[in-house]
Amino acid sequence: MKNKVSAAMMAAVMVLGMTACGSSEAAELTVFAAASMTETLTEIAEMYKTVAPNVSLVFNFDSSGTLKEQIEQGAACDLFISAGQKQMNQLDITADPEVNTDGLDFVEQGTRINLLENKVVLVVPEDNPKNINSFDDMIAGLKDGSILLAMGNSDVPVGQYTQKILAYYELNEEELAKAGSITYGTNVKEVTTQVSEGAVDCGVIYCTDAFSAGLTVVDNATKEMCGQVIYPAAVLNVSTHKDEAQAFLDYLKTDEPMAVFEKVGFAAVE
Repeated sequence: MKNKVSAAMMAAVMVLGMTACGSSEAAELTVFAAASMTETLTEIAEMYKTVAPNVSLVFNFDSSGTLKEQIEQGAACDLFISAGQKQMNQLDITADPEVNTDGLDFVEQGTRINLLENKVVLVVPEDNPKNINSFDDMIAGLKDGSILLAMGNSDVPVGQYTQKILAYYELNEEELAKAGSITYGTNVKEVTTQVSEGAVDCGVIYCTDAFSAGLTVVDNATKEMCGQVIYPAAVLNVSTHKDEAQAFLDYLKTDEPMAVFEKVGFAAVE
């Protein structure tokens, strides 16, 4: 609690400091964030208006892979929040060269943090017509070709987590796709929609998206199945509003916005 209060004070001091220095001009802050944060960040943006009335927040929500590519191609972005470490590492010059294969340098050093943790879950459409109640049921259905699974593309974090689950059960994704047992989404919202509309028998998404869409969660993926789902965040060194971006990032760690995150299933990273 003490750390969260300190962060809140720091964010307020930074905002007040910018105003005191004569920066009364409105600043437009562009935030690229994983699609799974759409509802929470939209709500938090309204709350932030009372903290920093001169800062206007503009969000770009999409898969972390797509956002990474847009940043790499020169899109204007002040703050990046990814649903996976890989996409952030690909933009961080200090990351392992085997991940940051192109030597990209977009992260403002000293600003990167692990902001949130999410959970990967298995969801089913209304009435659960195929009676899928666990990942074991999903695997059995995939093996005998009796179900259709929705998952994210390979460049989407939720898709990468799903790939790990399939590998954990020693299933061949390519063969399943060729057999017509898998359908894909370009981000987690597309996967969620396929399940909500009953176009598939089950889908692998985040617990936060399941909550927002009112979907039934029938099972939770363990750390052994797909690893820990951490959302890193960082100010970008190409930002023209680094102080405002840092202040907003500091604010996100404080009690009030964290309560919004936790309400849908996110957890603070200790």
